Amino acid sequence: MILPIVAYGDSVLRKTGDEINKDYPGLKDIIVNMFDTMHNAAGVGLAAPQIGKSIRLFVIETKPFIERDEEEEEDDDEFSPEERKQLEHFKKVFINAKIVEEEGEEWKYNEGCLSIPKIREDVFRKPKVRIHYYDEHFTFFDETFTGLVARVIQHEYDHIEGKLFTDRISPLRRRLLQGRLNDISKGKIKIAYRMKFPNK
Repeated sequence: MILPIVAYGDSVLRKTGDEINKDYPGLKDIIVNMFDTMHNAAGVGLAAPQIGKSIRLFVIETKPFIERDEEEEEDDDEFSPEERKQLEHFKKVFINAKIVEEEGEEWKYNEGCLSIPKIREDVFRKPKVRIHYYDEHFTFFDETFTGLVARVIQHEYDHIEGKLFTDRISPLRRRLLQGRLNDISKGKIKIAYRMKFPNK
């Protein structure tokens, strides 16, 4: 089922998500619906707060990065063969995630967010992340990820911590964007997927 994505300005996006257990009501359906909703919006990640649930759950599937790269039909490939393989097959559910370490020199990438449509900004993040999490079967993992996958994890992890990518840009840029952000919260934007606007 495709659900509406909560827009900028909704208080649920500013809450720290609660941990859940395997008996959380309707968890299987929530995960399926989150993937359906993410695919419909052509996203690579979606966190539970973005569908109005303040819980520590997010899903990621990075194949759209490859599809977009192929659509651009440029001679220079953005990804190495190893990166391409990783992005093409990376699909995971993260429950009760906890980032335990971030390493490396921060690098810049132009990020966007399904809750903040049509706004993209350069965000600096570290290239390597170690994270503890449970999958949809409540199997525990302690894993390290790098590159673009690490960045998507960090972006979605921010959501379950009540943070947005706009919190990671300069105060001046945020002030310059404030009018557009307010318009998003009021629904004054044309977007191809379903959204829930807090101030409409």
